[in-house]
Amino acid sequence: MFQSLGDRLQSVFDGLRGRGKLSENDVKAALREVRVALLEADVNLEVAKAFTARVLERAVGSETLLSLNPDQRVIAIVHEEMKATLGGASVQPNLRNDGNVWLLMGLQGAGKTTTAGKLAYRYKAQGRRPLLVAADTQRPAAREQLRVLGRQIGVPVVEVADGESVATTRARLDAALKQDFRDLVIVDTAGRLQIDEALMDDLAALSDAVAPTEKILVVDAMTGQQSLPVARTFDERVGVTGLILSKLDGDARGGAALSAKHVTGKPIYFAGMSEKIDGLEAFHPDRVAGRILGMGDVLTLIEKAKALEGDDDASAGPRKLSDFSLQDMLTQMRRIKQMGSVSDVLKMIPGAGKMLPPGADIDERELGRVEAIISSMTERERREPKLLNASRRKRIARGSGTTVQDVNRLMRTYDDMKQMMKRMGKRPPGRGGGMGALGRR
Repeated sequence: MFQSLGDRLQSVFDGLRGRGKLSENDVKAALREVRVALLEADVNLEVAKAFTARVLERAVGSETLLSLNPDQRVIAIVHEEMKATLGGASVQPNLRNDGNVWLLMGLQGAGKTTTAGKLAYRYKAQGRRPLLVAADTQRPAAREQLRVLGRQIGVPVVEVADGESVATTRARLDAALKQDFRDLVIVDTAGRLQIDEALMDDLAALSDAVAPTEKILVVDAMTGQQSLPVARTFDERVGVTGLILSKLDGDARGGAALSAKHVTGKPIYFAGMSEKIDGLEAFHPDRVAGRILGMGDVLTLIEKAKALEGDDDASAGPRKLSDFSLQDMLTQMRRIKQMGSVSDVLKMIPGAGKMLPPGADIDERELGRVEAIISSMTERERREPKLLNASRRKRIARGSGTTVQDVNRLMRTYDDMKQMMKRMGKRPPGRGGGMGALGRR
């Protein structure tokens, strides 16, 4: 989502780098470009003006302009202020030992139902016992969708019937909890295409009945900053404790994320990063700011890697560098695919994106071809690549639906990776290395 904004800001700062000193006019000119970039990214005008004003106030001081590396100091100030704009410290919903009831609200199409399933999956993995409540009786498929998600993740679902009173819903919920203890209840509510009195009255009544400990508004990041004033209406009528930005992996410009905290006054708890059930990430303002400014997000990358450490296949690797085989290459490639697209992984590594030629794209389909080629080899061929003579390569190409040239290209990539790892003296990918070059064609 932040690709365009990030590229624009990094271009501005590239113009500051390498100068022996910066004048006040240099900083002002750069910040004018920053403001334009923010506005083009659909950031709220008030937010953009306040952001650049704060940066200017801190950056034009003699301590900054007379420092040994004024360009780095200015960029550091921008990072700090962007982190503050995004919310400052990371905030998560409050969790008691039991009695947690989270009410999910939002307009129709914001992604409430999917988010409810993602939350249940996330907290079940952390040892909680969630219960889903399908209280969206407006959208015909909502209850069925939550039922399917519940089955998928092994979480029970209480479905609210059409025309059911909130008192009956509360009584049924109490009975379900008495029969089967659950310490986190996630309520998926109805939405509308726009705010109306009926929606707010229904939500307020349901909120009073279930007494939520968290009232979370799900905001579609794809709709941009114009979706944020809606939060004020929800807050005034029902109350909002925090936000979840859904579809943050989309191709919108990022204005909602950068404007949300300032416009609503509420913290962003989570960001929806994919349609997958595990595609919900805690929102860390400092990490998001780092991604936008091209500083990477190594902490999130490490967390993703740690989440896969329990997989035996993923954790397997050669005892020493000289033993690195095609099987190890396949294992680590699959592990990176589990962490997300190669493009996304590269964005989390500081400076990695700049290693690619300008305008170069990573062809994700190449990973599928590589996997098909290595999978068409025998186990011995994967462990002993020297066996791959011309006839074996022809057989592998036929079996994988590729060409001999594709097989040869893979072998050259493998040889280059092995040599590079030896020179660097590091352990193979998955234990400190990387496979950024694999997906380029």
